[in-house]
Amino acid sequence: MGKRRQHSGEFKARVVVAALKGQKTVNEIASRYGIHPVQVSQWKKEALEELPSVFGQGRARSEREVEEERSKLFEQIGRLKMELEWLKKKASVSD
Repeated sequence: MGKRRQHSGEFKARVVVAALKGQKTVNEIASRYGIHPVQVSQWKKEALEELPSVFGQGRARSEREVEEERSKLFEQIGRLKMELEWLKKKASVSD
């Protein structure tokens, strides 16, 4: 029994894009890329199922990153305020 071929994500994406364009049949696409037609259909189905989550995750990830950045900035503001108060006290004691 032969070893299964492993295809890169980039290769799969090219095949799926060709299938989604609809300009060629599944058999033509499979022949062009040297894979079985069932594989083309399978990857296309998988891509269509995952497509909505791709857009949703990007937004959620972005919001999470904004919240993390905001939290870091508030921490920094708090530290700077404390340093400023300490410096004000030191300056008034020195006068």
